[in-house]
Amino acid sequence: MPASSSESFTSLCLKLFVPVWILTGCSHPKEVYREEAFQADAPFSKKIAGSGDIVCWSVKHAFLSQGYMLERSSDPAVLIGTRDFQRNEDMNVTLRMQTTCADNHDGSSLVFASALQETSKLQAVTNSLSAGVGPATFSWPSGSSKALAVVKRETIQDPKFYQRFFNLVQRFAEEEKRAPGGSHSADAAQPDVER
Repeated sequence: MPASSSESFTSLCLKLFVPVWILTGCSHPKEVYREEAFQADAPFSKKIAGSGDIVCWSVKHAFLSQGYMLERSSDPAVLIGTRDFQRNEDMNVTLRMQTTCADNHDGSSLVFASALQETSKLQAVTNSLSAGVGPATFSWPSGSSKALAVVKRETIQDPKFYQRFFNLVQRFAEEEKRAPGGSHSADAAQPDVER
């Protein structure tokens, strides 16, 4: 085969197969679970000095003191707090954090926390009208409106975020232990503010 024919054949192969290879690679993103490390030093839990009653109350205190709305849970040890941030007229960011308290029965408790950040943006939505005639249905555009749509949702991984929360819980737990009369009952951990 002459050199020019060989070069054209190679060039043709590259033109045909490289785009297919690129598209195949793009259509199969790497599965997230393959990157999950299950590390022992993950930032989602903290041992805090104090009984379960005191620490769970302190978690509730931390949420409410920062403007979080609490959702009711059937388990008094589980608290879910949400807070909204309006960055501009077209974007809203919601932080949603779930916490669980566990008494170690040795004068300390474990607090587990996992936070989700959800970003929503105003997006144009096309409205349509539909009408049916016999077995057929016809639809046609009838204008547009704007609605908030979630564009990003992700678990917060930043250790500093969780450390700030745990530090506040620890501070409230220390204050509660020093207060006359002391510990709150387990019922105090049940949130009383509903979203």
